[in-house]
Amino acid sequence: MKRAPMGSCNWILVLSVLIYFQQVTGLERTECHTDKTCDFVCDCTRCSDEQGCGYKGPDFICDFEDSDMCGWTDTSVTKTYAWERRQRGASLPDSGPSSDYTTGTSTGWFMGVTEVKVETPRDALLTSPRINQSAPTCRLKFQYFIWDSGHTGLGDSSLYVSVIRQDGKKGTVWRSEGTSIRGWREATAFLGRIPEAFHIQIHSRRQEGKPGDVAIDQLEFLNCALPVSSAACGAESLLCRHGGCVEKHQVCDGTDDCGDGTDEESCGEYMRCDFEEDLCGWDLRTIITSVKWTRTSQINISISDPLDGPGRDHTTNTESGHFLYLTKPDVFKSDWSFFQSPLLDPTNSSHPCRMVMYTHQFGPVSGGLSVLVAGEKIEPVWERGGSLGDLWVKAEVEFVVNSTFQILFVGAIRDREYGGIAIDNIILSPECRLSSGIKHNASFPQSPGNPCTDDINKMCNFKKDCESGEDEAKCGDFSYANGSSGWTDTSIGSQGWELHREVNGTPMEEFLHVTAAAGQQLSEAQTRTPLLGPSGPSCTLQFSYSLTGNNAHIGKVSVGVVDSVLGTQPSLWEFSGTTGQEHGVWLEKEVYVGARGHRFQLEFRARATELNGNARIAVKDVHFLNCHPEYLPSSPTDLSCNFETGLCGWYQDQTDNYDWILQSGMDHTISTGSSLVVDMWDPSLRGLSGRLLSFTREPANTQHCLSFYYKLYGPQTGGLNVKVLYADGVEQLLWTRSGAHGNRWHEGHCTVPPQLTAFQLMFEAVRSGFDGQVAIDDLAFVPGSCALPNMCSFEGQNCGYTSTGTPSWVLQSWASSETGPKTDHTLDTKTGYYMMIHSGTETLPQGSVSTLTSPVHRGVDYTECLQFWYYMGGDNPGSLNVFVKPVKGDRIKLFSSSVNQGDVWRHASANIDWHGDWQLQFEVEGAGGKETHIAVDDIILLSHSCPSLGDLCDLEHGLCGWSNTQNTELDLLDWELTSVSVETKYPTPPYDHTLSNERGHFLSLPHTERATEKYNAWLLSPYQPPTKGSCLSFWVHQPTYHDSTLKVLRLSGHEREELLSLTEVEGGVWKYFKIDVTSDTEYQIVFEGLKGEKGVLALDDITFTVGINCAGKVTDPQTTSSSSDNTAGIVASVIVLILLLITLSGILVFCLRIREKARALTEQTTSVDNSGFSNDLYEPTNVPDRVTVNQMPIQGQDADVRI
Repeated sequence: MKRAPMGSCNWILVLSVLIYFQQVTGLERTECHTDKTCDFVCDCTRCSDEQGCGYKGPDFICDFEDSDMCGWTDTSVTKTYAWERRQRGASLPDSGPSSDYTTGTSTGWFMGVTEVKVETPRDALLTSPRINQSAPTCRLKFQYFIWDSGHTGLGDSSLYVSVIRQDGKKGTVWRSEGTSIRGWREATAFLGRIPEAFHIQIHSRRQEGKPGDVAIDQLEFLNCALPVSSAACGAESLLCRHGGCVEKHQVCDGTDDCGDGTDEESCGEYMRCDFEEDLCGWDLRTIITSVKWTRTSQINISISDPLDGPGRDHTTNTESGHFLYLTKPDVFKSDWSFFQSPLLDPTNSSHPCRMVMYTHQFGPVSGGLSVLVAGEKIEPVWERGGSLGDLWVKAEVEFVVNSTFQILFVGAIRDREYGGIAIDNIILSPECRLSSGIKHNASFPQSPGNPCTDDINKMCNFKKDCESGEDEAKCGDFSYANGSSGWTDTSIGSQGWELHREVNGTPMEEFLHVTAAAGQQLSEAQTRTPLLGPSGPSCTLQFSYSLTGNNAHIGKVSVGVVDSVLGTQPSLWEFSGTTGQEHGVWLEKEVYVGARGHRFQLEFRARATELNGNARIAVKDVHFLNCHPEYLPSSPTDLSCNFETGLCGWYQDQTDNYDWILQSGMDHTISTGSSLVVDMWDPSLRGLSGRLLSFTREPANTQHCLSFYYKLYGPQTGGLNVKVLYADGVEQLLWTRSGAHGNRWHEGHCTVPPQLTAFQLMFEAVRSGFDGQVAIDDLAFVPGSCALPNMCSFEGQNCGYTSTGTPSWVLQSWASSETGPKTDHTLDTKTGYYMMIHSGTETLPQGSVSTLTSPVHRGVDYTECLQFWYYMGGDNPGSLNVFVKPVKGDRIKLFSSSVNQGDVWRHASANIDWHGDWQLQFEVEGAGGKETHIAVDDIILLSHSCPSLGDLCDLEHGLCGWSNTQNTELDLLDWELTSVSVETKYPTPPYDHTLSNERGHFLSLPHTERATEKYNAWLLSPYQPPTKGSCLSFWVHQPTYHDSTLKVLRLSGHEREELLSLTEVEGGVWKYFKIDVTSDTEYQIVFEGLKGEKGVLALDDITFTVGINCAGKVTDPQTTSSSSDNTAGIVASVIVLILLLITLSGILVFCLRIREKARALTEQTTSVDNSGFSNDLYEPTNVPDRVTVNQMPIQGQDADVRI
């Protein structure tokens, strides 16, 4: 009886919530009208009216990470060439971006084109949803990618952006000027005022190209909304009809800033010319120059080539609108031309004549534009140099002239590929009155010409070609009296740069500072040098800067480079905030410019938060240091370097995607010193490669050896290449590694062959992975060939191995020959290399031999372990024998195999007990088979004896024959060998299992900041023979609060059998598991880890007893088809025995036996195998001393698993 009222209350509560929800949603529906959508103003809750508009509010960004693509659709006429939403994919492709731009990883999405190969060009068209209108300041910033990976040519229309209105009128708003680069670049399309609904279209027109070679990502719309309604406007503002405000200088300036035309209505006294009907009295006639200004439109210039002329006029913002245009003629005879206004009356300072105009300076043809006054004499009053981009830029000029005068526009052009200069919407204020007076016959001033040289490339090339140095005097270096005048303001927005000179005490102080400007765009102020360079590798920009005022944040300033071929480059340096309140405080800065092979401009960019009498952004004392290409630093430039005092004879490449970073605290030399590092996990990195170059070396007629230490560390670490770079851009690969190598330093060697021409050496970090670290240290470059390397993957070179006999061993890949193994072992790809010999009777008759011989290996006083992978293909392929060949003495056989064991790479190992100098020989003897072959790959020499079957793999020295795979069809991550003591990035167990301390090693698959949850990592055993029962045992760390998964698989051909699956291990401690494995066929064991969103999955102390089950019962007879010959051990034992019988007494024999047992015990404790190359773990040549501790009590319960 008492429950009824409570139930009634619950129903009342539910009803109230429903009514409230209906009211809220109903209110939102009444607030959101269809005419308020897609106008860059958030009128609705959660900005729902601005979703799917080609962007997503309130940030107005589209990154294509969602499948709806923000409403963008492919509208290509045919699907032979179209746009599609793409990812890079698991492996590095041979076309398209190496990652998207937004996330910088292989999992991010972008829009890219499909492959095309047709007889006539096709158009791929990507179209936005309907957008209702845009403000004059509206601009679309985006990232684009253009790379001609197939070397088929890009053409002039590989990528451009246009606008199409609902009435069908069109206008091109951006065109790509850049060349082919494998990297993302930033661009801005200035949409301008569009008063009606429109669509944005992104075009690519090509005849042949590979998929993804043209791509876009990260679209961001900026300042696209019209002025918002305001209760009142300031004294210097105008109230628009719709309620917004515009500033006074925007009134009657030829642009609808209000959005309703209010600011352009009361302008009857202004002389306005938009050139839509005629020239409005402006005179284009000239007899001085052969090239002339013309009144035209984009449609009249070209309807097929989007690089000819402005893509739209300023007045109507369409391709049919008219403007005045100057470009190079078919026959280039003159480099300038002018046109002039009607005659105007004199003016004075209290009533000056003011002119507003819009200019379009696009492409390399645009040399610059000047405004002159022609009165009693002709004088310049305004100028704007070079190319400013694909947009209309507002400018204002004021005239105070005490005689009748005319306004002259003078355009300078260059004999280059495309582009030109255009002018539109010239507006003269009421103070500019037409005159009936007398015209003065003034003449143009003489051009100063180029000092002492007609070669433009000698101007500003950082070398005094003229005796007095006038060719370098106006290039932007303040060391010269007029050096500061070399900086030209190229701002397109409401802030610009100005050269200021003031007397501060006795000397005159000059500096560049940011001030208000006439431009419309809310963009950075920009000032540039003339074209400089090329520059050398020591080139540095030195300057002082100041951001002063009372505000906590004055603004930002940066330094950039505009390459004459590659376009605008990423910033070299940036500062944001304040340097203090007082103007007299300056901070000094040096910014590395580096070697640049093209002519370029340096650029200061800045944006002040607020411009007032107190706030100021300024730079001064600008100097170019050591920039000439032939300059060599006085400090040593030797290539041998430990990076403790700098880069020595190395420098950062400026044409790559990112830089190597000098990092302290993890070097190889002293552990606390410096090394060079690329953190692949850095979220700011974009692009594929970062390259470190040596200073140019003279030709060398002898070999040299480059040795170094390197680290490749992390679950998805990328790669490291060593190359030779020649002056013509050709590259030769010498050495390469990729994938996880453990959190430790490894020694690398590569022989540099004799060089007939000048050359450079290169270390190249390859960002094929996004979660790891690449580092180098302790470089040495010495004459002579390298000794036998401890590791050879045959990627890039043959490691000094030579072939004797016929036929010869050849360095090859399947991709280059389409014979032999279809993949190598190192990379598990068709492009990976190995050494191979055709062993069929047609090339190697039965009984004939061919031998592959290594360089000489220096003897050591301990047993070494040889490991390698071999492949025997075809029926009756012959025999593979491996020998140690002492420099003095007979060969000792280590290994022999003569059976075709299937199309797989086999692992082999053998101990080497010879302590003198020796060479390694791989000998193949023909057996009469047809179309057979034998190959070897990944030859490794370890500084300890090889493990035996059933030995414990405690991971203290490597992986014991287990290996990661680089086959992206199998996994996407790598198991990482590490320890708690060296780990600084990833989570780990508190200690390893073997030693139960922080120094012990284990395999881990950690959670990382990268969004690669549920990505898998495979750890594979070598191939094992069929078995009736073998025992696999191991220890796992997998706390219950983590969400990773561990699976143990039996892999036999294409068959996978799951032996164990773990999602958690109770107690958060190491736990023991053992599994009985049976198989009727040859197989591999796989530890598959699936990365979780938190925590870490770890393995340690792996044991695999072949032919003995987990109960200790022998199940399989010991038979092998290939042998590891122990002749060397037998010979050594016989010699020792004879010596003992002849020279030693019984007591001495006893002592030696005790010592031998001790040595054997030590070897048994430390003899764990280490294998692999790009994907496996290495170990150093000398094993570091380690502390042996007693095993701690086992934690957790044993887990038996029998299959």
